[in-house]
Amino acid sequence: MKLGTRGSALALAQARLVAHAIQTQTGEPVELVPIATSGDRSSAPVVQLGVGVFVSALRDALLAKEIDLAVHSYKDLPTAPADGLVIAAVPPREDPRDALVARDGLTLAQLPPGARVGTGAVRRIAQLAALGLPIETVPIRGNVDTRLRKVSGGELDAVVLARAGLARLGRAHEATEILDPALMLPAPAQGALAVECRDDDPVSAILSTLDDPAARAAVTAERALLATLEAGCSAPVAGLAEASGDGEIHLRGAVLSPDGRVVVRLSRTGTLADAEATGRILAEELLRAGADTVLGVQR
Repeated sequence: MKLGTRGSALALAQARLVAHAIQTQTGEPVELVPIATSGDRSSAPVVQLGVGVFVSALRDALLAKEIDLAVHSYKDLPTAPADGLVIAAVPPREDPRDALVARDGLTLAQLPPGARVGTGAVRRIAQLAALGLPIETVPIRGNVDTRLRKVSGGELDAVVLARAGLARLGRAHEATEILDPALMLPAPAQGALAVECRDDDPVSAILSTLDDPAARAAVTAERALLATLEAGCSAPVAGLAEASGDGEIHLRGAVLSPDGRVVVRLSRTGTLADAEATGRILAEELLRAGADTVLGVQR
């Protein structure tokens, strides 16, 4: 079974997790096939490159039958479905929260005035600005190791990145603070993996055994929120759904202006079975509450 993946250390670590799960479930050997994407080859900010830059080459390889399945960081996927492909599994989700890695073990509140904090996400930049801290945000690109070296080398005082990436690389202990979602709401689908294959391939039945219903429902709600907001607002979007043991799902969403001066936050509770509707309805409520005027309507 050929598993396509980006070639970064984090992507390979994620692919190995899925490969191990498949081998454990089926006994079938899995071969990792690293594939370079346009996002990997460019040093431009992701916001300029657009959605899908890290997945298009993998999807092309799937459709060309060069690989049998691909593993993506779910938050990298466009919200529109891909013709001929299906998300066969959403494995158990890693902690979706953002993490701070700062010099001298500092927390966000302990950073001194003028501290330089690096992040590549407009969502994080906006939420850091909304906190009103006397810090400077610095846009950065690069893999996890590259970002952490900017702190250890003294170029930056701290970086903010997904805790999931640190955990999958065995570096979660380097986080100096796990940021409360009340302060830093994650990106939709952060911490989740998507295992994709061709929709007519029998391998989808094998992959479905890796699926975690609670993780799939949470991601479905968050991505429905994002998809609906993408149609009406171009501002940074954050969202986090949490499933309870009684079949309910609680979804929080936020839309921010890039400078963090305007923040529209709402939440909604639904059922796991209606996760998509919960996300869509919350997005519509956010738009009615003013999210569509944060940067202007794009309808």
